[in-house]
Amino acid sequence: MSELLVRAEKLDASDELAAKRAEFVLDETVYLDGNSLGALPAAVPDRVADVVRRQWGALRIRSWDESGWWTAPERIGDRIAPLVGAAAGRIVVGDSTSVNLFKALVGAVRLAGEGRDEIVVDATTFPTDGYIAESAARLTGCTLRPVTPAEVPEALSARTAAVLLNHVDYRTGRLHDLPALTAAIHASGALAVWDLCHSAGALPVGLDEHGVDLAVGCTYKYLNGGPGSPAYLYVRHDHQARFDSPLPGWNSHAEPFGMRTDYEPAAGALRGRVGTPDILSMLALEAALEVWDDVPIEAVRAKSLALTDFFLECVAEYVPPGRVESLTPAAHAERGSQVALRCDEAGPVMKRLIERGVVGDFRHPDVLRFGFTPLYVGFADVERAARVLAETLSPARG
Repeated sequence: MSELLVRAEKLDASDELAAKRAEFVLDETVYLDGNSLGALPAAVPDRVADVVRRQWGALRIRSWDESGWWTAPERIGDRIAPLVGAAAGRIVVGDSTSVNLFKALVGAVRLAGEGRDEIVVDATTFPTDGYIAESAARLTGCTLRPVTPAEVPEALSARTAAVLLNHVDYRTGRLHDLPALTAAIHASGALAVWDLCHSAGALPVGLDEHGVDLAVGCTYKYLNGGPGSPAYLYVRHDHQARFDSPLPGWNSHAEPFGMRTDYEPAAGALRGRVGTPDILSMLALEAALEVWDDVPIEAVRAKSLALTDFFLECVAEYVPPGRVESLTPAAHAERGSQVALRCDEAGPVMKRLIERGVVGDFRHPDVLRFGFTPLYVGFADVERAARVLAETLSPARG
């Protein structure tokens, strides 16, 4: 038995989060793609069956009141809030990340007021964020200015209305400095909009603490809400009374059943709602979030860093020299919960890894991406993944 495997077993034995693994539906596969789609929490299937058979099948329309369907968007938002450092009443769940990003970015420009006609966007962002930013700029008459996160402080001016940034780079796993960048944005008089898709559920965010103006995120990655589960929108408390959503809908009306022709937004984060909530996926998400009961996000972060540290150590020990290059920063302050390795023929390599029971993903043109979800990934998984990667890349395989 290798020294690294012995260490992995000792680390697993002392892991305070190890018991959480039993709350997921898993097999012998090493699943390192939770940064794309989280594993299924074991409580979800029975809960969804109840929603379908009893709440919908038996109670039918009564479930909007009796089963709490109507209040689900804000109730589930309050369950997500502690995971991103927000107080109750500041997050509403519903729609996709892209739709919520559109609401947030246009809403931010409107909050910024006259004289500010430029949107700064992360030039390295996930493509959809860029598409939404470009559309929001056209809609609001703003100029779009793409810059890297490191260039943001120098790019800010009296013209800047809003800045859209990703907390963690989806390709490299680089963690950007949310507190410092938010402070710089505020010093210029602009609003900060953050995409938390690759950080929520993996590390502390501190939305309230750092004064973030608006934020969005998906729930199907580290929050394990299921494929296509609804996203969420955060609106800072002191912005809520003036938040002007570009997508007003009957569900965000102050009197949704009044059927009035004039629009009056509801109070609080509820004005981020639009249409009828997607109840089946929303209540599956609510059940999935129960795995977070009594789990401190600080413990999750500590294990995340330990897992990624150990993976990088195992890769350095096992993988033949020169075969891979880490794109993920070594410094903890700059690392999310994934490791990205540049590798020749990364696509075929990932396919072979999956065939051998190690599931990560491939990003064009040459990146192997491995996500580490601390609630169900263990140190023995990490050692095995690195060992199989080394065997896959060994000269004997050509």
